[in-house]
Amino acid sequence: MIGGGLAGLSSGVALAEAGLRVHLLEKRPHLGGRATSYWLPNGEHVDNCQHVTLGCCTNLDDFYRRVGAAHKIRTYDRLLFADAAGHRGVIEASPLAPPFHLAPSFAMFPSLTWADKRAIARAMLIIARSGGRPRDLDSEGGMTMLDWLRRHGQTPGSIELFWSVVLVSALDEQLGRADARYGVDVFWKGFLANRNGFRLGIPSVPLGELYDGCRAAIERRRGEVDLRAGVREIHVAEDYVACIRLENGKELTADFYLAAVPHDVLPALLPPAVAEREPVFANLRHLRTAPITGVHFWFDRLVMSEPYLTVLGQTTQWIFNKSQLYAMPAEQTGQNGEPSSSGQYLQLVISASYDLVPRSRQEIIELCRRELLEILPAVREAQLLKATVIKETAATFSPEPGCDRWRPAQRSPLGNLFLGGDWTATGWPATMEGAVRSGYLAAEAILAVAGDPRKLLQPDLPVERGSRWLVGA
Repeated sequence: MIGGGLAGLSSGVALAEAGLRVHLLEKRPHLGGRATSYWLPNGEHVDNCQHVTLGCCTNLDDFYRRVGAAHKIRTYDRLLFADAAGHRGVIEASPLAPPFHLAPSFAMFPSLTWADKRAIARAMLIIARSGGRPRDLDSEGGMTMLDWLRRHGQTPGSIELFWSVVLVSALDEQLGRADARYGVDVFWKGFLANRNGFRLGIPSVPLGELYDGCRAAIERRRGEVDLRAGVREIHVAEDYVACIRLENGKELTADFYLAAVPHDVLPALLPPAVAEREPVFANLRHLRTAPITGVHFWFDRLVMSEPYLTVLGQTTQWIFNKSQLYAMPAEQTGQNGEPSSSGQYLQLVISASYDLVPRSRQEIIELCRRELLEILPAVREAQLLKATVIKETAATFSPEPGCDRWRPAQRSPLGNLFLGGDWTATGWPATMEGAVRSGYLAAEAILAVAGDPRKLLQPDLPVERGSRWLVGA
């Protein structure tokens, strides 16, 4: 098994539980792939980018339970928003049945005009009545989300302060580049079909600590997990993988091989003739990538009381109060769950951060600090002790219109090679949920060939009665 990201880990754990002996190889010194954490040279433990989960991410939830990490996820029933004008908005469920359960708090949302809200309500009703499949979405995925929103009369304010706020983070792509089907699906599964779909989950530990149970789950079933074990080549003979060669020259053989690496890495591991001959591999060059930028600030005092904020109308999209999220037990903390020390650590996240890629780290720090001054007035009196920027220039594949034609199934044209990664055919965009889905689907394919077929993929949250009635009305 090549790759210790979420796809490789979820597949490896599931296969180990099914009785297969798993040997997982990861070239980095830590597990988690792009959703992990590490130590900075100055001794700070940081996530490469803060990741969150929603209630509709049923397979990610299942994976966390399997590896004993579910208790490390803090869940929130209220979505918290802030804008530069000083407004704070809350979206939370009411007793109304879905898809109307969020309507009362949405109606009171302060950052949107009534014209914005009427436009959003019309579009939401179209999504709800269609069960997340509006008829005007091209079957080949030829429409961007921005095109779809404009077709349905969305105001500039609704696009900037609502649709973009949710979808750029969820898809890691700008609305003018993202397939409308993915954007619509986010709102159907996360906000309309089930009242628990929008519940936010945020890790209460550094991301790397979520995977402690993965190694144990594999090793206690006679498996192995090797770090700093980079693969140099997948050797192919007669349309089967004969062995893999590591960077240290060692060769390994197995009955089945799973390549759970980024889509732009896989072709270079294969023999050039195979990578060019087989459309499954050759077509991967059509998948584009999108960047994510994380900005970390350490202040000398408390500047934020909320656990997190979603930011409207700014470059910064999310602010995570890491001091509170990582808070110690109650008897060791001060007010609002903050650690008793006077400092505070915040992480800011910007998805689809194309404009930031060419900028220097200092420029990004200054830009984000200016935005914090507007969102968090207490920053004006605080001293910035240190800051750092982490750019993931190819963080995810881009969910462009038509990208599904290039996303392969988990079973490859090579008889004993299987594929894992959020870029494979999962029906989801580039998310942690999509990565785990790919891992489970790859494990299902391996087990089927091994003569032990079983179902691992978890179903979506059920569509609740009110939403079912509306779809059938």
